[in-house]
Parts: sequence; C-alpha cells; structure tokens
Amino acid sequence: MSDPIERAREGDPDAFRVLYEGHVGRIYALCLRLAGDPGKAEELVQDTFIRAWEKLPGFRGESAFGTWLFRIAVNVALSERRATGRREARIGPVADPEALPAAGRSADPGVRLDMEDAIAGLPPKARAVFLLYDVEGYQHAEIAEMTGIAEGTSKTQLFRARRLLREALSR
Repeated sequence: MSDPIERAREGDPDAFRVLYEGHVGRIYALCLRLAGDPGKAEELVQDTFIRAWEKLPGFRGESAFGTWLFRIAVNVALSERRATGRREARIGPVADPEALPAAGRSADPGVRLDMEDAIAGLPPKARAVFLLYDVEGYQHAEIAEMTGIAEGTSKTQLFRARRLLREALSR
C-alpha cells in the first residue's frame, strides 16, 4: 500500500504529511487570495487541513485529491466569512462601484488600483468564483460542486466579479 491517500485514510500521519507538503503551496495561495491577509490565510490553511484530516476517511476518489482539497478550502474560507459577519456588507451596495474599498488608491485619481487590491475588494463569493475560474482554471460545473452553488450562480458571480474589477481598475 504505497498510495499516500490510502495510507492517510487509514490514519497514517506520515502519509498525510506527504499530502500536506504536496498541496500546501496551492492551498495557501488560494486562501491568501480569498482572505486578502497573510495571517488569515495561514489560519484558513490550517483549518483546511484539519478538516481534510477529519473528512479523509470519506474521500471516495471521485474527483482528484487536489480538487477535493480546494473545495474544502473554499468552504472553510466562506464559512469563516459568514461566521465573522464580514459578508458583502463589508463592501456596501455592489451597485455603487464607489463602495469598493479604498485599499491601493492614492490621492492621484489617475493611479489605478493594483489587481490584487481589486480582487481583494470583491464580495467573497464573487472573489471565490473569479479565482477558481479565471486563476485556477476550473469549469463552472466544478466550481458549483466545490462551493455548493448552482452552476448558473457560478456564472453570475463570475460576471459580477469581472464587472466590479473592470469598474475598479478603470478609475
């Protein structure tokens, strides 16, 4: 039994360490983009791997391990957002592009927002879909499965994220 997934499912912490080391970089990058803060991203990574360890016996291998782990990371990040009450109200009405956070802006109105700042200013669900689709390359069906939303909702959130980014970057 040399498969680290199978060994980890049996409770082998060394095998889980191999899985952790193989995926922690991509999970951290995703969490950093979702959280917009390195400290919060580290917490989300820890929570993701704790949840993965707990749920690993139920991993059926119907999707790739990395995809399954991404789904856990997205769910952990979105759950944390809901739990702390920092949902879309943090940004204000999305119909008003002026409500996007001022991070990255300078006194000179000709200076554009940095792309990372603009992404960090997106509402959490729109940001998650944008990152999974445009940055990580997942399809809407996969994103729907990962996040527990309908495929049409994924498409709507992507359209919304792109519109908000265009508005933020055109200033």
